[in-house]
Amino acid sequence: MRAPWPRARGVSRRAFVTGLASLPVLASAEKGRILPPDRVRYSDPATEFTLVRLTGPGYASYLPPATNACISRRGDFLIFASERGGSLQAFRMEQKSGEWRQLTEAANLDRTSLLLAPDQRSVYFADGANVIALRLSGFRERVVYRTPPDWTRSPGLAMTADGLYLLQSECSSSRSRLRLISTGQPSATTLVETEGEIESVLPRPGRAAVSYRRRGEDGLRLVDFGGKQNYRLQLNPGKVLAATWARDGQSLFYLQAPVEKGKLIALREFNPDTRSDTLIGPTSQFVSFSRNADASVFVGACGSKASPHVLLFLRSNKREFTLCEHRASDPSQVMPVFDPSSERVYFQSDRDGKPAIYAIDVDKLVEKTEA
Repeated sequence: MRAPWPRARGVSRRAFVTGLASLPVLASAEKGRILPPDRVRYSDPATEFTLVRLTGPGYASYLPPATNACISRRGDFLIFASERGGSLQAFRMEQKSGEWRQLTEAANLDRTSLLLAPDQRSVYFADGANVIALRLSGFRERVVYRTPPDWTRSPGLAMTADGLYLLQSECSSSRSRLRLISTGQPSATTLVETEGEIESVLPRPGRAAVSYRRRGEDGLRLVDFGGKQNYRLQLNPGKVLAATWARDGQSLFYLQAPVEKGKLIALREFNPDTRSDTLIGPTSQFVSFSRNADASVFVGACGSKASPHVLLFLRSNKREFTLCEHRASDPSQVMPVFDPSSERVYFQSDRDGKPAIYAIDVDKLVEKTEA
């Protein structure tokens, strides 16, 4: 046990307490601690492929949203949130050893805000009203933005591909606004202010623009960083279930639930510059999905109770290939995602108890891509 600090003579109690406030904040004993691996390998009952459960089902663990970077470019570590230590915190897991390292000691971590910066040196997350940047080396934290007292931040956080800006939705009474936050300077501007809650915020790579929608709407909108061009995208009629931009920002890929009953959920591609919307192909009722680096292959989670599978969709021949069962109670939360090299797929499921993170190698099925 550490001995109490000696109190200097001739210093009043008030001066002593006041002096404590000026001392640098010491790193928490919890932050940076290492936890042993908790992974299990087994054969998937549907395909007999080897599946790895990376986190135990006795505590909840979560991947960030599929549109937030969480896997290093070389695939050697993963960023995620877990309650393994007793409260929800961010962790880093090493791929080879399976070892965990605790990154945060947040009071109110928003697990949907967690993301890995493009430079791979920092992670960003929201803790209550604060948006925080944390250096992976040394665990030093910096408050990037504080949500004003008369506004409440909505779940989620997004970052531009160059790492220069964050985007956050905030609510106040019946109105909401979309904030563009600088990561390098203490500044933020409002791009959109509207009735209803803003959700599905996706920065467009290579462009000073972001797509979003208002809760209750079927489609998506696009606004530039000047806030002047703000319009609804002319997507094919139907409800957008999930969306992601191509790496170069030229196309938006999205899952569409058709208006006509009995038709399959379709994977489509929209180009905002030419306003062309093309069908990539019908899916086995995907409800969440992501693309690989060059968008030649998509991975999706089937929403059918009869076929609770994670599947690959090959764009070249528009065929699907079953990887494994997910058997999640809510298929929309499976959120499968490729690693940057397209050699592995991660997803989450509560199939064995509480939500856990799983991985399956697809290097023999999908051509390797450059990170």
